[in-house]
Amino acid sequence: MPLPDLNQAKRELDERGFVVLEEFIDPGWLAELQQATEHQFDREGSEAGSEFKTETGSRRLANLVNKGEVFQRVVAEPRLLNFIELVLGAEFKLSSLNARSANPHNGISQPLHADMGAIADERGYWVCNSVWMLDDFTTQNGPMRVVPGSHRWNQLPQDVMADPSEPHPDEEIITGSAGTVVVMNAHAWHGGTENRTDRSRMALHAFYARRDKPQQQYQRELLSESVQASLNAELRKILALDDSLNDEVTKNCQQRSGFLK
Repeated sequence: MPLPDLNQAKRELDERGFVVLEEFIDPGWLAELQQATEHQFDREGSEAGSEFKTETGSRRLANLVNKGEVFQRVVAEPRLLNFIELVLGAEFKLSSLNARSANPHNGISQPLHADMGAIADERGYWVCNSVWMLDDFTTQNGPMRVVPGSHRWNQLPQDVMADPSEPHPDEEIITGSAGTVVVMNAHAWHGGTENRTDRSRMALHAFYARRDKPQQQYQRELLSESVQASLNAELRKILALDDSLNDEVTKNCQQRSGFLK
């Protein structure tokens, strides 16, 4: 299925806060990503996600740029970066690349949140996320929910909702087949829902920030010396490895997640 043109995608991102890109990941690359992600979960075991945060009811991986070329391709995918630029403008960087797998029958929904607890500032939006569906997202296996238009409200759900874990009257459930990517203005209120099935539901989250804002995961500290030495100039720029401003704004940043404490 052809991708929407950038003008159409910009309208959807401006008005609704997200755009769904079906069949974005070709079948061969999808199989590589599925295998590499499961292998990494197996390899890390109980330590999975420990570079950042763990989450009850889900398995997590963090710092994935450090864990294989197949993941590095995700963050530098030119088609993806075109859509990220629609939200953030031309000056942006990777904030983090994580995986999240909602456990079977986990009994837990994430609260609605904006990534990094971010509210748009005088320069505009500064966080944009992409969700790479490595499994089908169905209505029952823990898909993402988003409140369309909430990126425009300049409010956080925890400031106006009695319980952000509860359903919002305007929320939409985002489903799709494996290989779909959702690009989302991450100021929009969103969260994962309860997995009511007997199988896990897995996705990658390639998360970007405006260049003057902190990274969720400080790439220069997390990436091994050997990985950094192997990266080309394009990846080094996307990861802000030679960016003194990024060092300044990220090193002492305390707020890294919209809801994980």
